[in-house]
Amino acid sequence: MRDTTAIAISTSDGQLIGIWLHGRSPHTQRAYAADVARLRSMAGKPLAAVTLPDLQDFADSLVELSPASRYRALSAVKSLLAFGHRIGYLPFDVGRALRLPAVRDRLAERILPEAGIRRMLSLEPGERNRAILTLLYASGVRVSELCGLCWRDVQSNGASAQITVFGKGGKTRAIRLPVSVWQQLTRLRGDGDGAQPMFRSRKKGGALTPVGILRIVRRAARRAGIDVAVSPHWLRHAHASHALDRGAPIHLVQATLGHASITTTGRYLHARPTDSSSRFLGL
Repeated sequence: MRDTTAIAISTSDGQLIGIWLHGRSPHTQRAYAADVARLRSMAGKPLAAVTLPDLQDFADSLVELSPASRYRALSAVKSLLAFGHRIGYLPFDVGRALRLPAVRDRLAERILPEAGIRRMLSLEPGERNRAILTLLYASGVRVSELCGLCWRDVQSNGASAQITVFGKGGKTRAIRLPVSVWQQLTRLRGDGDGAQPMFRSRKKGGALTPVGILRIVRRAARRAGIDVAVSPHWLRHAHASHALDRGAPIHLVQATLGHASITTTGRYLHARPTDSSSRFLGL
């Protein structure tokens, strides 16, 4: 059923896209906007005139992309068309009939063993960079959440402390830190006031960017002898997997990582199983 209160919110495709993108992260906005621009360029017609064959041709044109990128592009288009229909701008949700391609789950390949994480932390010579790596792993925060942290986002909590994170979907959550991590951050802070970024760029002075964090993580991985393209998100994967392996309740891991659904957290249980029926085969 369409939301009649939202009818006539947009009067053009451009306005519709702007409303649909509103509130998403800058990275998501750039990626989704590019996906939709590709569809509009290929179809050469207003969104209201796009047909299922147009969408199928668009899907076929994405064969050179990776499966994950293809899935994202088609998901973005389906989301836009569903939104446009829901608010009354589009007469039909033509994207509803478009099938999304199956994507192989490669989560297990992106979970580093504990020994690899320990090497990354112990071999990092810089105090600031070591604190970044440690906090990424200990808290499981997203790189965008880490970049947004200021010193006022750290509050004492008993013998340790917690960080307050403004995360995905505009949700705020608090994450308690181990004492050792809190001590690292305390040494790093110095006389910085609450409004200052927790992790600052040495060249520009402002908050470190996700690209800057990526470089730090990649260098640490190479130093530790890890020869795959590790990203900051891999430390989030490691946090979830290792915590569950050590007996952390799944609901606690869900709350710490800020997953909207426990199903998302449950993927880590299946990515690295601790048992299998194969042990009953007598091999």
